[in-house]
Amino acid sequence: MKVKYELLHKDKNCNARYGTLETNYGKYETPMFMPVGTQATVKTLDYREIKEIGSGIILSNTYHLWLRPGEDIIDKAGGLHKFMNYDGPILTDCGGFQVFSLAKKKDISEEGVIFKSHINGEKLFLTPEKSIQIQNKLDSDIAMSFDECIPYPASYEYVKNSVERTLRWAIRSKNAFNNPRQSLFGIVQGGEYKDLREYSAKETVKLGFDGYAIGGTSVGEDKETMYKMIDYAIKYLPEDKARYLMGVGDPYDLFEGVERGVDMFDCVHPTRLARHGHAFTKYGKINLKNSKYKEDFTPVDTSCDCECCKNYTKAYIRHLLVAEETLGQRLLSVHNLRFLIRIMEGIRESIKEDRFLEYKREFIDNYSLMERNKKKVSE
Repeated sequence: MKVKYELLHKDKNCNARYGTLETNYGKYETPMFMPVGTQATVKTLDYREIKEIGSGIILSNTYHLWLRPGEDIIDKAGGLHKFMNYDGPILTDCGGFQVFSLAKKKDISEEGVIFKSHINGEKLFLTPEKSIQIQNKLDSDIAMSFDECIPYPASYEYVKNSVERTLRWAIRSKNAFNNPRQSLFGIVQGGEYKDLREYSAKETVKLGFDGYAIGGTSVGEDKETMYKMIDYAIKYLPEDKARYLMGVGDPYDLFEGVERGVDMFDCVHPTRLARHGHAFTKYGKINLKNSKYKEDFTPVDTSCDCECCKNYTKAYIRHLLVAEETLGQRLLSVHNLRFLIRIMEGIRESIKEDRFLEYKREFIDNYSLMERNKKKVSE
């Protein structure tokens, strides 16, 4: 089935919106944060833990699954859901971010993009048709049209040409798409340029996708520039379709995106931080490898309801991290993901009660406390 977005309430004080997204695997509330499972796994976690933290949609990466194990193997397994044993909705990206991170400008042509495999250096060629063919075989619930995720900064001329190419690639993606169980989202680009974001949004909407993503953010720009990128595009996206901000997962950015009308977010940030010993808390981020936690027998966050915080202490998790035991990374991954999902739960309730801006101020006042204290000490 095609995903169906329903707008149920808009906060009367801003553009924050509460709704539902109906998928092949049930109906889920928005705004939502979506954990990233790049290689058909949310790193260190199994499907039960993903469910227990309240996750709905999770992401997988077309480029990485193309390289290994290959889309044909996943197809033979019965699709990505059966392959990874996840009975919830899955979104697959298109490989566009690899255009940004792996390809050189000279390797991007009208036909597609030449890559060198990060695994063995093999030369690969990814086109809109190939991206869609892979995603159709992966059989995710939401597939993404193929785009060029441009670097920041980039000249106006380069961005203009890239936007035009991404629109042509979007048409080719739509024409190649042929899985009736999937939905296809279009991606808006345009860099930091207001007129190009508007043009990209309007022209992408004309193509009639099942949902729309704002791409090309969180690629090196400062926060204010990122927020402007969202502002420039989102006002031209239809209210009756889901709006997805790609690759964004910092707590501050979740609030800023929701305030502007974003429904869906994803990022590798929470699990990557966990693998390096960092944890979100109500009062800001902490590094549990720090020696001051050696004899701290309190939970990571006393306000958190995750299995990590209910059952383990900072001292124990620090011990695991220092001893390089994988369980430490796993527990912090559970906590960091649950932390962001709890934020979204609170955001949804606040929107329904027309008090999103109040909830945002309260959260940020608490979350920035450690930063403010450090600043006072340094002064």
